[in-house]
Amino acid sequence: MPNACVEPDVIIRCTWAGSDPLYQAYHDREWGVPVHDDRLLFEFLVLEGAQAGLSWITILRKREAYRAAFAGFEPATVARFDEKKVAELLADPGIVRNRLKVESTITNARAFLKIQEEFGSFASYQWGFVDGRPVMNAWKDMKDVPASTPASDTMSRDLKRRGFRFVGTTICYAYMQAVGMVNDHTVDCFRWQELGGEG
Repeated sequence: MPNACVEPDVIIRCTWAGSDPLYQAYHDREWGVPVHDDRLLFEFLVLEGAQAGLSWITILRKREAYRAAFAGFEPATVARFDEKKVAELLADPGIVRNRLKVESTITNARAFLKIQEEFGSFASYQWGFVDGRPVMNAWKDMKDVPASTPASDTMSRDLKRRGFRFVGTTICYAYMQAVGMVNDHTVDCFRWQELGGEG
């Protein structure tokens, strides 16, 4: 009697990860991992703002071009960009060529530096919105995941007060998910438990 075929282990991911290898790699390695590095936090803040009105996969595909265009997301360097640099960026096909988004990145870099000065790091500031540790959710289905929360409302209001742009509550919540301030992997996803979810 021939050996029965053994099904390889099927990796269960959040449904949004789809089948695109770039999307899956982002889901498997980055999304929801707690970030405390200010440079990377600035990168996510810029990319989430750039995504407004677009799909996240579009931004992921442009990520390397963004890194090149925005000095590796070093906020101190971006804060010094001038009008000539803005014109150069608006001619760069590798990024989203939206003047408001480009100019907001520079504005946000300057506001980011002020927060670093006040709190010692941007990480110290932002993690204060979740009492210093990730919020562990236990969603069964992606449709249950909210677009915003009271914490993202508060963060959005405070960032706007400090001069940030493209930081509405929905953008802030997407940012919080990306940098691991919340664990919003669904409970059936292999990453949920890896990132601290308990069954």
